[in-house]
Amino acid sequence: MVEVNLHPSVYQWIDEMARITKPDKIVWIDGSEEEKEKLIKEALQTGELMELNQEKLPGCYLHRTHPSDVARVEDRTFICTPTKEEAGPTNNWMDPNEAYKMLYSLFDGSMKGRTMYVVPYLMGPVGSPYSKVGIELTDSIYVVLNLRIMARIGDVALRHLGSSPDFVKGLHSKATLDPEKRYICHFPQDNTIMSVNSGYGGNVILSKKCFALRIASYLGKKEGWMAEHMLIVGVEDPSGKVTYIAGAFPSACGKTNLAMLIPPEPLKKLGYKVWTVGDDIAWMRIGEDGRLWAINPEAGFFGVAPGTSYKTNPNAMETIKRNTIYTNVLLKEDGTVWWEGMDGEVPERGIDWLGRPWTKDSGEKGAHPNARFTAPAAQCPSISKEWENPKGVPISAIIFGGRRAKVAPLVYEAFDWQHGVYVGATMASETTAAAMGKVGVVRRDPMAMLPFCGYNMADYFAHWLEMGKKIPKPPKIFHVNWFRQDENGKFIWPGFGENLRVLKWIIERCEGKVGAKETPIGYVPYVDDLYLEGLDIDKETVEKLLEIDKDLWIKEAEDSRQFLSQFGERLPKELIEENEKLKQRLLR
Repeated sequence: MVEVNLHPSVYQWIDEMARITKPDKIVWIDGSEEEKEKLIKEALQTGELMELNQEKLPGCYLHRTHPSDVARVEDRTFICTPTKEEAGPTNNWMDPNEAYKMLYSLFDGSMKGRTMYVVPYLMGPVGSPYSKVGIELTDSIYVVLNLRIMARIGDVALRHLGSSPDFVKGLHSKATLDPEKRYICHFPQDNTIMSVNSGYGGNVILSKKCFALRIASYLGKKEGWMAEHMLIVGVEDPSGKVTYIAGAFPSACGKTNLAMLIPPEPLKKLGYKVWTVGDDIAWMRIGEDGRLWAINPEAGFFGVAPGTSYKTNPNAMETIKRNTIYTNVLLKEDGTVWWEGMDGEVPERGIDWLGRPWTKDSGEKGAHPNARFTAPAAQCPSISKEWENPKGVPISAIIFGGRRAKVAPLVYEAFDWQHGVYVGATMASETTAAAMGKVGVVRRDPMAMLPFCGYNMADYFAHWLEMGKKIPKPPKIFHVNWFRQDENGKFIWPGFGENLRVLKWIIERCEGKVGAKETPIGYVPYVDDLYLEGLDIDKETVEKLLEIDKDLWIKEAEDSRQFLSQFGERLPKELIEENEKLKQRLLR
């Protein structure tokens, strides 16, 4: 371990947690390669990991979770603040004193016969003033190895922390994996996260949603910055100029695909390139130049495997060929992996995610629908050379998006920052068959942060509005919808790489190079300003994609108002103003 004069509170906290959990031994993680090899060897012996075909998938391993432990458990996720009001109507709340009492009884002796790993980790680029340190205590080698990919762990984090007492405390134990006693609790005022009775990544890699969004969103409000559930992507034009965009999308809306987008042939020929800075989380601050600057606090991708293919996301497929941990996928006979929606032939047989023999005619899924890969971001072919820049990258545009069959046009621009916050606060997506029984149910997911905001969402909206007043040169705000359908329920826009054509228009709007048509909901492109070269789509169809149906939008405004009403008196009045203005414009 590196020689660092750590603050006494670090040791005090670790000692206190060890007294409660009672591990047989405590191991500090330094982040070295030797340590990694040792941990993998141990995990292979215990069966926590399985070695995959090292010729075809070098450095790759398979992990299976308990069948009752396969996804984030939103109903078992709590924000623990002194009052329920501080957590707000969209979060599960627990009184902090009661939560600690309950959790300590669940953690009591939970690590007996096990090792407690002390994992210091750094969120954000090395040497960045915007980066922050967490320490996770865990009894799972799987967690240590995932954290190794998802953050910068060990000595590098301790050096960043130095003698400061400012770190996020994280305690995790698989305990008995009892789903009835599974809790993921956040204490924003104490900078603390506790997760018990789960071994699934999203609940136990505490650097991810728990720290980087729930705790960080609270810190951002307190310290005057923003922690957002956003991808960060750079679009390079033929002259070599790169424009950076941040985008928030609910799940099943193609966020990772957009982050790793490959330009369509006509734009590639012109010299356009797309660079990935981050696929999931953006921490944004006001830079010295008055613009909003963003870092990706993570070092890896924790992606959904099913549906990922060379057709949907070639860059992701290339990224996960080595040094990747696969969770709950199908194991093929040749020691490689497979999942539904992957390219090529469906394997005749294999071992499914439950560890049972599987055949393609069995009618069962080989991989769990939420099967995952954890892969280092540095391996992504489209990774930006700026992705670890301590300063971050300047954001010119923020995009909100959802899956709407009829209402939202392909793209529109908000009138100003306040209107843009309203657009984000009321953004919605329609459920797909994969999500829940009913298809087409409208779910509002403000800024795609509904499950991840660590405090009252009304205060979060107020923080957005406040930031808008402080940013001298704010990014423009847009809304996109790749999922508009025709009368037969067919998607009108081809999506995937073609979405770069929409990003091109967005960038040209930011640069003041193209005009736009003013509509009641915002600025919409003129068809002639969209680059449609080489696309099999006529002008009339594009007009349809950009159409605003006033009746549908009046209903949309009413639904939005109803959604916002749950926040009561705490809701910023500006959002009600924006809702009123929208209705008035629609009725003109």
